[in-house]
Amino acid sequence: MLNNLRALLSQSFIGLAVFSQMAVLAQPSSAETIAGQSGNVRAEISYDKPEEYQYKNVRLQISRAGKTILDKKLPQESEYDRPVGDFNEQENKLPVVDLDGDKEPEIVADFFTGGAHCCTYSLIYRYDKKSQKYAQIRHEWGNGGYRFNDVDKDGLLEFESRDDRFAYAFTAYAASAYPLQIWQYRQGKMVNVTRRYPKLIYSHAADLWKTYTEIRQQGDDGKGFLAAYIADKYLLGQGEDGWKRVRQAYTKSDASGGLRQRNQYFADVRKFLRETGYIK
Repeated sequence: MLNNLRALLSQSFIGLAVFSQMAVLAQPSSAETIAGQSGNVRAEISYDKPEEYQYKNVRLQISRAGKTILDKKLPQESEYDRPVGDFNEQENKLPVVDLDGDKEPEIVADFFTGGAHCCTYSLIYRYDKKSQKYAQIRHEWGNGGYRFNDVDKDGLLEFESRDDRFAYAFTAYAASAYPLQIWQYRQGKMVNVTRRYPKLIYSHAADLWKTYTEIRQQGDDGKGFLAAYIADKYLLGQGEDGWKRVRQAYTKSDASGGLRQRNQYFADVRKFLRETGYIK
């Protein structure tokens, strides 16, 4: 694959975490654990690994001041559904961190379902002081993962990710590109706050355009990058400016099959952006 394309796609955040985890767990063993702690809150995921790439009896235990509050077997879509530890740091570390500023740490359990491209998701556990129990939500990341980033420097971490709905949407997976996504966890819900960070979106869009121009010079039509670029421009409130630039770049001579295919591509992108909420 082209060097520039490979470099951008490597930012899908999941790659190193998943494959390093696979290497660490290459030897059969039982009762492997991933753990993390914040203050008096400790969380641990245990699992059996009877064969390579096989994971069974995945179990989560959460304790507070030494008292077990939650101890349950986690559902798996298949025996290849595996915990991967922390996408951001160490594969054997389970993030236990206050995500919403209520002085109570959440537990973020990340999983990979196996397969060439798919999928990753997070189970996020929040303590309810009234019921003295943990409530859980599941957030899907698709082919990509995320990285923690305190984007607004307020002491609370955001989930910096990408919109995986763009995978395969206009081209092959390897040539797909993705708009930026920023998520916050607030009182038991994941909230998409991407539009609050125009500087990050602008930088991301500029990187997409730079890579597009580079791969065009090497023969790729760049349709996946143009679609993601326009999506970023809509996040900035500059959708029509984005279309103007894309139309100038993606001319009739550039489009395989001529003017009809070019116009169909533009129509497909506009329809997709409307369906996915970029065009309001």
